[in-house]
Amino acid sequence: MTALLEAKSLHHAYPGGVPALQGLDLSIAQGRKLAILGANGAGKTTLLLHLNGSLRPSAGDILLDGQPVSYGRAALAAWRRRIGLVLQEADDQLFAASVAEDVSFGPLNLGLSEEEAAERVAEALEALRIGDLADRATHMLSFGQKKRAAIAGAVAMRPEILLLDEPSAGLDSHSTVHLLSVLNKLAAAGTTLVFTTHDVDLAYGFADDIALFDQGRVLAQGRAETILSDDALLKQARLKPPFILELGLQARRLGLLADADPLPRSRAEALELLEALKA
Repeated sequence: MTALLEAKSLHHAYPGGVPALQGLDLSIAQGRKLAILGANGAGKTTLLLHLNGSLRPSAGDILLDGQPVSYGRAALAAWRRRIGLVLQEADDQLFAASVAEDVSFGPLNLGLSEEEAAERVAEALEALRIGDLADRATHMLSFGQKKRAAIAGAVAMRPEILLLDEPSAGLDSHSTVHLLSVLNKLAAAGTTLVFTTHDVDLAYGFADDIALFDQGRVLAQGRAETILSDDALLKQARLKPPFILELGLQARRLGLLADADPLPRSRAEALELLEALKA
């Protein structure tokens, strides 16, 4: 599968020589949902900031369409039009008086007319199901609404890849389900999604692929089921396997689920499996 965006042997250290990325390699395939999964403090946010050009590595390369990126002003602007980033703290990205004004900032900076920008704003607000909040002051939004407004601002730029830092952090279970539904629709429309998380259950249930991350490097990358069923790798990354995957694998070991049958990926699918076994 051809990579749209790649990191090759990235190194980065923070002031004082604190290492953040240590020879990291990562490949992002077009049209996939990739979870960068690792414990807190592993360097996942630092990686995202490199993937959209906010940080520059001390060594290594970022490749876009197979070509090394450039860090000149015009090149960075073109890069960020293709690669959107949503930070974990939405307040760090919301600064305009109203939601609509905030979401329109990016399209207007692209040089679009007010009419074209308004069309993109309406489209993004609808995609995130917050059209009713268009005139709401950003400081009056709930935490979950701020997250969706920040994502709408990125979506309005129509990026090929959307990077999300811990998108479910701080959300209750209902808000998380709602947000993942929205992200699934974006993926179905062709947006490549890359998100960081320390939640193995979220990664398994939502992502196509996993990049297992630890101490500034990718330990392994591959399909979610393959990576998350490797106990040795998970132990190395200081993570436990997702419960629903464990349930499915145990059903296979007991002969209750055929090798050719798909493993459950969601709570609903796990409950269906249990009901089928009971019957």
